[in-house]
Amino acid sequence: MKVADLMTRDVRACGIQDSLNAAARIMWDHDCGCAPVVDAHGKLAGFVTDRDICMAAYTQGTPLEAIPVERVMSPKVISCARGDDLDTAHRLMRTHEIHRIPVVDPRGRPIGILSLSDIVNYWDRDHSAEQAVEIAATLSSIRHRRERAAAASASANGDLDAAREKPKAPKRRPARATKPSANPR
Repeated sequence: MKVADLMTRDVRACGIQDSLNAAARIMWDHDCGCAPVVDAHGKLAGFVTDRDICMAAYTQGTPLEAIPVERVMSPKVISCARGDDLDTAHRLMRTHEIHRIPVVDPRGRPIGILSLSDIVNYWDRDHSAEQAVEIAATLSSIRHRRERAAAASASANGDLDAAREKPKAPKRRPARATKPSANPR
């Protein structure tokens, strides 16, 4: 089976300079949790998810209209071609721990998205035990918990390095010396 057989074809992309508000509007209007980000030539330049938007709103304390997509998108995008085997795309998802993979044409423009849900829905009809094992392995690799320090929220100004620092232990006060009493017993 090929990626083209299962991918979602009606893909809405946002521009690299669009605001997060525009990206959120695309996701709301088209009932999806992600959008490819394209450059001025329509070529895939990044990927933004609803979680990226939520975390930006939380960590930056700025209206979504004032935050460009470029600031929060994932610039390193793993993609595949419509003619790739489904197994190849699935392996990429597992290796790179992603739920969705953009499908691009030979010029690098997005033409679809393949999600893990698309693969699960296909498997549900096929009932292949081998595919069930593959899907379980992919879910397991994607769902690894991050280290607590890396998952800590950023400071109010969005400084992730400050959030990654180990918390300092509270200072201990030296024990007060007690005065000897005047009445020795």
